Amino acid sequence: MRRWLNWLAAGGIVLGLGFSTLSTLTELEEAALEPLPPDTRIDRIEVHKSRHELVLIADERPIRTYKVALGSGGIGPKLQEGDRKTPEGRYRINGRNPNSAFHLSLRISYPEPHEVKAARERGVSPGGDIMIHGLPNGSGWIGERHLLADWTAGCIAVTDAEIEEIWRVVKTIRRSRSSLRPPSCRAP
Repeated sequence: MRRWLNWLAAGGIVLGLGFSTLSTLTELEEAALEPLPPDTRIDRIEVHKSRHELVLIADERPIRTYKVALGSGGIGPKLQEGDRKTPEGRYRINGRNPNSAFHLSLRISYPEPHEVKAARERGVSPGGDIMIHGLPNGSGWIGERHLLADWTAGCIAVTDAEIEEIWRVVKTIRRSRSSLRPPSCRAP
């Protein structure tokens, strides 16, 4: 019993040191990142699932990249409601929720008509309510530690500070497009 308690205590110390180091790195990374200028305009958003990245694109060039957490359902496209997978395809930003349970959220247009049809043919619901969002309200202190695992129900999650910046530039998006790329796709 005593040996087990020693191992448990040692594991807690190692875990605590890991979170402490991650917290320090997060603070350094956030301090080094200059905010985008207020008049920033973007053409589209790309999500590269295999790299866990959300990229803001302006004039066909990436202007900001964020690390993201995705759906906890593993790799592959979203096929039905409840599979906890992040969809893959081309979508629009078709809604904004300032009162989200996840700080702020931007709705993407999943499911598109072809996805609804495919789900119907399989006799299932395609699901919906896929968002780009921040952390659960009251959990902003987690910061980038949320990246330790994919935890969403199929959404794309960033820190609260990051969703605030994305929210601001999406207000001025020229063409409301986003692309969620499967792991086999390469960045442009």
